[in-house]
Amino acid sequence: MNAARLLIVDHVASAAALATLLADRPGTETVQAEDLEIALKHLERDDFDAVIASLPALADDSFALIERLRAAGDDVPVVFLAEQPSVEQVIDCMRRGAVDVLRLPPARDDVFACLDRVLATRHLAAEHELLRRQVERPYIFDDIIGTSPAMKRVFDTIERVADSDVPVLVIGETGTGKELVARSLHRRSRRAQRPFVAVDCGAIPENLLESEFFGHERGAFTGADNRSIGLLEFSNGGTFFLDELGELPLLLQAKLLRTLQERKIRRVGGRAEIDIDVRVVAATGRDIEAMIASSQFRQDLYYRINVVRIELPPLRERGDDLGLLAEYFATRYSREMQRDLMGITPEAYQVLSHYRWPGNVRELQNVIRRAIALSSDRMIGLDDLPESLIVRADEPTTASGRGYFAMRDEYMSRFERQYLTDLLARYRGDVKLAAEEARLPRGTLYRLMKNADLDAERFRN
Repeated sequence: MNAARLLIVDHVASAAALATLLADRPGTETVQAEDLEIALKHLERDDFDAVIASLPALADDSFALIERLRAAGDDVPVVFLAEQPSVEQVIDCMRRGAVDVLRLPPARDDVFACLDRVLATRHLAAEHELLRRQVERPYIFDDIIGTSPAMKRVFDTIERVADSDVPVLVIGETGTGKELVARSLHRRSRRAQRPFVAVDCGAIPENLLESEFFGHERGAFTGADNRSIGLLEFSNGGTFFLDELGELPLLLQAKLLRTLQERKIRRVGGRAEIDIDVRVVAATGRDIEAMIASSQFRQDLYYRINVVRIELPPLRERGDDLGLLAEYFATRYSREMQRDLMGITPEAYQVLSHYRWPGNVRELQNVIRRAIALSSDRMIGLDDLPESLIVRADEPTTASGRGYFAMRDEYMSRFERQYLTDLLARYRGDVKLAAEEARLPRGTLYRLMKNADLDAERFRN
């Protein structure tokens, strides 16, 4: 059974009885409304998976609920309850937008089966919409997310050089997505159907690197009982990705340079030269030019690889990309963990946007995954974020003690409360008119009012 949040529109006693019946359905949360106006207020403020409405409770406004929902652009499914519904009444209800009509008093099995159908259909529709948005979303370039000017320059460079064979050097801090860029270059090249081989130069022991790169013949060294094909030979015709290029030992740098120049390799312990055709893409977060100055990296190899240079910006310099990435990861991991997540609270997002992200996109990815695993609510809140992240996001950035962001938030909070107070006073608590002037959805205005601890009733009196 799918978890569900339901709005029951019925007289108090009947609604309570139905809520008790639904309490036996795992993961089901119910909210009760005794008439149409109360129901609409709940729908303005909160999200529901379905509405169960009694036709007698709605009286003459039987279909006003659906009509007003459709007028507001809300597609929440509505199930009607009726005593001995006629065929004509059922057809009329379905024609006006109801998804089903059940008998009163409702039978447990009928209600459960109906909800399972409704929620399954809603889930499929949501998946379809997600897939459509993934195809249409303009902010995803292959698997890389971003709309900032710096990332657009990265995408432009990838498109321009992908189909050539020139070596590419990708520069960026840890966690900025250097391997994603390498895979994008491979995917868009004429080599896309051939192997993409990635090797982390810092993860393989130095005494094994040569054999890993070039392979070895049987008996080349102790333990070499069989011939082994190296990674360069295996990637023939495809793309060879050297991650953490700065960790490559000097001896292997010389051999790699010769391979790039001659386009040939020789296995360890072998005599024959083997022709290879690979495109090399390398990545590093280190200052290679400083390493050249200190004789830790060969200048000629650097020039050979640094034909096209792609510089990935750190996350702290990518502006609104942070929000896109956070929402993307939240959607992705909530689906993987089968959590009914609605998003990220403004307070939590504020902390995310103030943090410096030394681990960049990878760190954000792990923070969001952790938050979803810990969250007991439908929104990622402050309590779901690591305490160290919250403390560092609010660290003062000036000697006087109060940082720019802390001061900005304080002024913004004052502005919002004063603006909302004046707005509600002007319209004497009429939220609909206030929302129209503010050009905000009523649900958003209610949330802002709640954050500012303002009640519309106070202004009506």
